[in-house]
Amino acid sequence: MTVEQRKALTTAKMRKMKQDGVPITMVTAYDYPSARLSEEAGIDVILVGDSLGNVVLGYDSTLPVTLDDMVYHTRAAVRGAANTFVVADMPFLTYHGSLDATLQGVGRLMREGGAKAVKLEGGAEIAATVKAITEAGVPVVGHLGLTPQSVHQLGGFRVQGRSSDQAKKLLSDAKAIEEAGAFAVVLELVTDELAAWITKQLSIPTIGIGSGVHCDGQVLVYHDLLQYGSDSAPRKFVKAYANVGETIRTGIGEYVKEVKARTFPAQENTFHMDNDVVQYLYGDKE
Repeated sequence: MTVEQRKALTTAKMRKMKQDGVPITMVTAYDYPSARLSEEAGIDVILVGDSLGNVVLGYDSTLPVTLDDMVYHTRAAVRGAANTFVVADMPFLTYHGSLDATLQGVGRLMREGGAKAVKLEGGAEIAATVKAITEAGVPVVGHLGLTPQSVHQLGGFRVQGRSSDQAKKLLSDAKAIEEAGAFAVVLELVTDELAAWITKQLSIPTIGIGSGVHCDGQVLVYHDLLQYGSDSAPRKFVKAYANVGETIRTGIGEYVKEVKARTFPAQENTFHMDNDVVQYLYGDKE
């Protein structure tokens, strides 16, 4: 089946994948080429995450990312992956105010961005918001565990679910999000044992990142799994499948050397006039 013949997954198909034990693959992508390459590679779901703040826009967190940023990048990703289910993040503090304002933001991601679903961070405290969004006809993905938008409140990037109290709360939050109508939930940096238990307790798919192999699917950041834009060692929960960053640095470095040495452009990269036009421009040298 070609990419053009392929049809995007639906929320019902993803639930069936969970029932059948078929893992769901998800990757973040933030623009046309990354989304297109991801689709061509056979990815199931693309997440336009607010992690673009870190890996694309150069911020030190996701907090500065705006709704305009998300609409812009979602629109580009959707153009690159027309046959893939695309989820867009609701950025920091765009769904904690009035319901009208929240739905307006959701509407922008769906209408202007072309997203097929939105993702919200939080548990029982946002269940009413999740319910209102789903009742408006918009599919929702939840996000629990390490929630980057709340990283300061959590005390940093720490693994979640190590204590019994944390485990009880995360399971309770997951059930609240499911009952509110979410069709899937991301579990980030949750202990393997707890993520496995939550996955068994829910009828909706769990998508893990740093949460072990027992989730119904996995998600990684495009730039992390390809080592694109960083030469640092990947974090423990990331596996680097390629080192695109090194390839890019090497390629640009060779270009710089050849331009400095005037070996680029070479004759095969150069266009020439007919001789009579040259003579017209420069005249007869004799």
